[in-house]
Amino acid sequence: MNKKLNKKKRVLVAMSGGVDSAVAAKLLLNQGYLVVGVFLHFWKDGGTAMAENKCCSLEALNDARKVAEAIGIELYTLDFKQTFKLEVVDNFLSEYQRGRTPNPCVICNKKVKLGKLLQTA
Repeated sequence: MNKKLNKKKRVLVAMSGGVDSAVAAKLLLNQGYLVVGVFLHFWKDGGTAMAENKCCSLEALNDARKVAEAIGIELYTLDFKQTFKLEVVDNFLSEYQRGRTPNPCVICNKKVKLGKLLQTA
């Protein structure tokens, strides 16, 4: 691919602090894209310090920051707490009360990560 052509295209990469998003961001950068990272803050139970969502923990954010700094891209954070609570947590509780066992990750991917994030981007 032509790096000059790609340099004009901006790509938003959701950075989780994990290996997959780090490698994706680096590969896109190497191909000449202007890469911008974004970290999503999800809902967490305010009643207890131990109920932090692993997907957006302080440790995950710090990992995403380290990756962004190491590969030379900007990293922004988005507050998706309300969307996550409404679409994922409330849905899970409602479905569970009906005797169903929903997979919250499926709903999160569809409604938050690929829904709200694409809408916001």
